[in-house]
Amino acid sequence: MTLKKLVTLAGVALASAVTLVACAPSSDANRSAASGDDAETLIKVGVMTMTEADEDRWDKIEDELEKAGHKIDIEYTQFTDYSQPNLAVAEGEVDINAFQHHSFLNNWNSENNGNLVAILDTYLSPIRLYSGTENGKNKYTSVNDIPENGTIAIPNDPTNGSRALYVLQSAGLLELSVSGDTFATVADIKSNPKNLTITELDASQTANSLIDVDAAIVNNSYAVPAKLDYKNALFVEKKDENSQQWVNVIAAPKDWKNSDKAAAIQAILDAYYTDSVKTSIEKESDGLDLPVW
Repeated sequence: MTLKKLVTLAGVALASAVTLVACAPSSDANRSAASGDDAETLIKVGVMTMTEADEDRWDKIEDELEKAGHKIDIEYTQFTDYSQPNLAVAEGEVDINAFQHHSFLNNWNSENNGNLVAILDTYLSPIRLYSGTENGKNKYTSVNDIPENGTIAIPNDPTNGSRALYVLQSAGLLELSVSGDTFATVADIKSNPKNLTITELDASQTANSLIDVDAAIVNNSYAVPAKLDYKNALFVEKKDENSQQWVNVIAAPKDWKNSDKAAAIQAILDAYYTDSVKTSIEKESDGLDLPVW
């Protein structure tokens, strides 16, 4: 990792942050001592614990900023609790964060009377429809092969279950009476041409169910450890109006454009939408994540 800034780890409480790496003077006091053309703008970014793919992505962003001549120092705070990064932005502990999709952000705002906004769509981590298996091999190679009166397993929690139903609709297997960011349930199925049985299971069990069903929606977090060949999935979630809520974002306070850091934040957003970052996302995730620009 070649990130050129302070990296911190934050647990359940922001006050418990522990410095992991400090490669250069990092305090605001040191930065404010700089003046004129030598002054740097410090941008604090909240993230969940970084993977190698995350590190490579942000390395590329920093390289793009440097090539463009921007004097911006990025300080990352890593969180282990999903409840904290948005709170950190709301309380001014960090300037922006990058860890969630639209649905998570909207739900957090609703539950916490928040006013954070998505300022950049970044990538989609599409979920997939996998063929059922028999004797260790896939039964089908196409969505069209799924038989009439077949059975498809989907996650049973409201969020992942809704997402799975929209994927089945995109695949042409059923039609829903709701759309967009409205949560869907099996009761919202208005057309089911193949008379498919939709079996709802715990998200952690849909991969294991493939020996008993014709197909299953499996979240990436369970598909990878189950060693499913995601490149041969029957269907991959598409970016459309129904999957927009699952696109990952960079979030900031509603009034971020009025901040004295607005120009630096905008420069980071511009650096994100570059070919080098796009290539990093595609390569480091091995195709699991899809850039949305």
